[in-house]
Amino acid sequence: MAQRREQGVRPHYTPPLVRSSVETIDDKTVKLSVEVDEDEFESAIEEAFRRIAQEVRLPGFRPGKAPRRVLEARIGTQAGREEALRESLPEYYAEAVRTHEVDVIAPPEIDITAGQTEGSVSFDAVVEVRPRIEISGYGGLKVTIPKPRPDEDEISEQIDRIREQYAELETADRPAIDGDSVLVDITTTQDGEELEGLTAQDYLYEVGSGAVVPELDENLKGATAGDILEFTAAHPEDEDSELAFRILVKEVQANVLPELDDDWVKEASDGEHDTVESLREAVVTRLTNMRVSQAGFALRERTGEALAELVDLEVPEPLVEHEIDNQIQNLLMRLRSQGMDPEQWLQATGQNRESLAAMFREQAATAAKVDLALRAVAEAEDLEVTDEDLDEQFEPVAAQTGRQVEDVRAEFERAGHLPAVRSDVRKSKALDWLVERVEIVDEDGNPVDRADLEPLAGEAEADAADPSTDAAAEENETAEGDAATEVPSSEEDNA
Repeated sequence: MAQRREQGVRPHYTPPLVRSSVETIDDKTVKLSVEVDEDEFESAIEEAFRRIAQEVRLPGFRPGKAPRRVLEARIGTQAGREEALRESLPEYYAEAVRTHEVDVIAPPEIDITAGQTEGSVSFDAVVEVRPRIEISGYGGLKVTIPKPRPDEDEISEQIDRIREQYAELETADRPAIDGDSVLVDITTTQDGEELEGLTAQDYLYEVGSGAVVPELDENLKGATAGDILEFTAAHPEDEDSELAFRILVKEVQANVLPELDDDWVKEASDGEHDTVESLREAVVTRLTNMRVSQAGFALRERTGEALAELVDLEVPEPLVEHEIDNQIQNLLMRLRSQGMDPEQWLQATGQNRESLAAMFREQAATAAKVDLALRAVAEAEDLEVTDEDLDEQFEPVAAQTGRQVEDVRAEFERAGHLPAVRSDVRKSKALDWLVERVEIVDEDGNPVDRADLEPLAGEAEADAADPSTDAAAEENETAEGDAATEVPSSEEDNA
């Protein structure tokens, strides 16, 4: 064979059975032209007749066993071609999209130009693509984030919250204030009839808790032992109904916090801390790391929002709709993770797909703008995605499934999902690039030192020993949940 090539004999060339090309129509639309060789399409027709055989019942043949020639005689040859066109054209189109890496965002309009009755098949697919934009001014973004470090008042307040868990009630010879507990006899009537659920003797009520009706707290503030309070209030479950209250204040009790000393600290922390200073350091570490985490989420989220404001393009509706679907799916996933049935939640709240879509539309439009803008920044700054970057994305999947990273990557590539992963990584790099350069200020307009965005060491120890950990963790979880959609992706590349 090598000798024949030297003599000028060229190896045989076999043209591809499916050929495609792409043509740009305008800045948001392209046309894919696909040609399918007759031999290639013949195999699609053969497969179509096998599917038809499963559905058509012919005397003398078991389901799926009728030969093609018998089917053609019974239902005609055109039936198989029409079935093949219906089933195979989407596959040929999808392959053309992958081949030319067309970033489609909506279903195509397909026009068969040849082969509807015989021979090779040709069709055009006109499809809307994600617009590519250019933006300016992204190098001078300024964002406002919560203060990443707690002040002395916050630290003292957190320590007092710990002390309140060990507080004792003592009789107070003074008017009641918020936080006090009052011992009362309470009688509540509606239309002259006593309400059993709101009538009690020797009931201990915390002033300012808002546990019954607002008017109860308003009247108890400033009350002293022996006072009789009478007032009316709207029914908490029926605004058209009125309740009459008669309250006898029998005793005012104040919360007395334990002395903040080393002995109490040892007892409260089960020996984890020996001194007040040790407890304070744990509280500072926990509060700081919670605030740093919140500030970090806010920084990325608000950087994305500031970037979106630079986009003056009207976002294509398919991108907004895709983002709305993402937001709804995220909500339903959070409900399931909390043990709630999404359908029951929708019924209980009176929500449906349309109302959720309306609720998320503005947020989805912003997310779509962020998506377009991050792509523009990545393009302008020539940010590239390396093989190492991709492998980092596949490592968690590989670890969870017990496979090699290269096997996971190959699977994504076979499924045509690699461009989407690469695009997500590139956008993440663009956001990182912006976050590193954005000007950061707190709510008071003061510059934020980036060093203050780094967590403190010793958080694990603080978590184990700090009695306030549960409360702080709950606050942090809420903040993270709110910021979970920091830069929502409108990614569905090559779908």
